[in-house]
Amino acid sequence: MEIKNVMIVGAGAMGAGIAQLCAQQGINAVITDISLELAEKGKAGIAKGLTKRVEKGKITEAEKQDVLSRIFTAGDFKPAAEADIVIESVVEDLEIKKKVFVELDKIAPPGVILATNTTSLSISAMAGVTGRPDKVVQMHFFNPPAIMKLVEIMPGKNTSPETLKAAEAFARQLGKDPVVCKNEAPAGIVSRCLGQLLNEATWMVDAGVADPADIDKAMQLGANHPMGPLQLIDFIGLDVHRAKMRTLRTVLDDPRYQHPKLIDKMIEEGRLGRKAGKGFYDYGEGK
Repeated sequence: MEIKNVMIVGAGAMGAGIAQLCAQQGINAVITDISLELAEKGKAGIAKGLTKRVEKGKITEAEKQDVLSRIFTAGDFKPAAEADIVIESVVEDLEIKKKVFVELDKIAPPGVILATNTTSLSISAMAGVTGRPDKVVQMHFFNPPAIMKLVEIMPGKNTSPETLKAAEAFARQLGKDPVVCKNEAPAGIVSRCLGQLLNEATWMVDAGVADPADIDKAMQLGANHPMGPLQLIDFIGLDVHRAKMRTLRTVLDDPRYQHPKLIDKMIEEGRLGRKAGKGFYDYGEGK
């Protein structure tokens, strides 16, 4: 079935980015959050990004308005009743996600797929609080969703083959080139492999091996990475990175995913990365 209406729960960078992606592909997207104000803030962020593209000559003002005309906002889950698919993209906290899925299951029509954009949390745990575990699946988009080509698709223990096929078809409808995991596993493919690399870079900073800029430069020039690991953590958010490491450390019982206390200290100081203006790097005015 071709998807025409999508509801995205969570108006943060990922949720807003997924909404923008859908709208750019001609699909109506509703962004919802715990308040209408937050949802509208998410849409405003999309508008700001599109305005920059207009100023750079990459799109026209008419194209910008066309995209924005397909993005709607809400402060509750009522739009799920009209959605062809719902994508959850809230904070990486399993209990919060489970509460979201309980509410979505009450409102979304029985045949509608409930997808989670989680990086490392249990899909089966989310599916288990619904009456449609066969219709719950992971669709993990990468930041920024409007640009990154990959979508990782992963089943929970009870996800049906039909749901997996539908999720893959939807990813292709969005212009993505998806990969489909055979079984549920913490963090899928990219985040599990990448997690160790990013974590090791933080341990090197903690041990005083080199400055963040030199570690990033070494990986860019020596390993041909487009972005250094510490730059990437700043882009992702130190709090999000730590949440992933904690999940992998616990679920896999693997010390390779233990993060250094440096990360805790930086988070306590509010150094969350780009979104906070400072992380491993300073993103203040002109920097």
